[in-house]
Amino acid sequence: MTLCNHWYGDLLNLYEYMGKDIFRQYGIPVPNGYVVSSVDEVRKLTNPVAVKSQILLGGRGKAGGIKFAKTDQELKDAVKALLGAKVRNLTVTKVLIEDMLNIKHEYYVSITLNRSARAPTVIASAMGGVEIETVPDEKIFKRIIDPSLGYSDFIGREASTFMGLSPDLSKQFLDLLKKLYNVYKGEDAELVEINPLVETNDGKLIAADAKVVIDSDAMFRHREFNIQDPEKTPLELKAEGKGYAFVELDGDIGVIANGAGLTMATLDALLLHKGKPRNFLDLGGTDNVDIVVNAFDLVLEAKPKAILVNIFGGVTKCDTVAQGIVDAKKKFDIKIPIVVRLSGIHEEEGRQILKENGIEAFSEMMPAIERVTKVF
Repeated sequence: MTLCNHWYGDLLNLYEYMGKDIFRQYGIPVPNGYVVSSVDEVRKLTNPVAVKSQILLGGRGKAGGIKFAKTDQELKDAVKALLGAKVRNLTVTKVLIEDMLNIKHEYYVSITLNRSARAPTVIASAMGGVEIETVPDEKIFKRIIDPSLGYSDFIGREASTFMGLSPDLSKQFLDLLKKLYNVYKGEDAELVEINPLVETNDGKLIAADAKVVIDSDAMFRHREFNIQDPEKTPLELKAEGKGYAFVELDGDIGVIANGAGLTMATLDALLLHKGKPRNFLDLGGTDNVDIVVNAFDLVLEAKPKAILVNIFGGVTKCDTVAQGIVDAKKKFDIKIPIVVRLSGIHEEEGRQILKENGIEAFSEMMPAIERVTKVF
């Protein structure tokens, strides 16, 4: 059972081609290229190209997700091979075709949020083209940017000296790093990364890759990013549109819980007791009956044989959830068994509401888990 998504908590990961479009807007050098979603969109070849699958995970090269072409036929064959293929278990629906670079050296540079320091941090290394986690610490430059002061060129000069850049490359790097910080600020990013940052044979620095991760709380300022995960089912997309964290699974017990941690713990407990979850639905923190009712609507669409509701009430009050369950049962004429665990604020009132409407409720999680695995 895998829960996989392009949303990382409160972050939105952009495709490479989207990141490079942003880089172009800010004046960061990137290879010439274009995106296609079918072979018919492929243009006549003028230069050797790299054909890069667009997925929301790294490690594409090792997984066969990047190919190279020097002729029109090789290009079409590469696009055909990648479109619809699985790369790192993700379906490729778009490929980026861009000029092949003559690489002299590969560097790494990024600006990311340091949560401990509550400030952006510049990370750079002369060892690029590999996962930064594999690079020895002594080979990595790190410098926190004081948010009250902002970026200053002295940080870039420190980084370029650390990396051993020539005067000409250092000048290019300083300009690029300043623009990268502008991307970080201007696009509400939590990470902007170039790996590799390529030095070409003619001495130019070019962003061969682009990783941009945006704080999803700022998405109201970035309506241009419309990312639909090709791995999501129609029901998952429907749930996302309604604001629910929802994943379809292959079992028969519908699961509604509040908080991602509690929801995952509920799935684990079900599996421990030989139960098979049909879905993951995180109700979040709410005190709204309609949100509970709409959650049932989504879970019922997955056609489970029973539904387990596991609530630890804090922001989410137990009596509110109970009323939502009762309203959903009446509205959707639910015939399958519903088992509920309610604990927290107004738990006794909530369990009384359920009892009066013939719905079984527990104060502890494990008895509810054991019960739901035996009701069908």
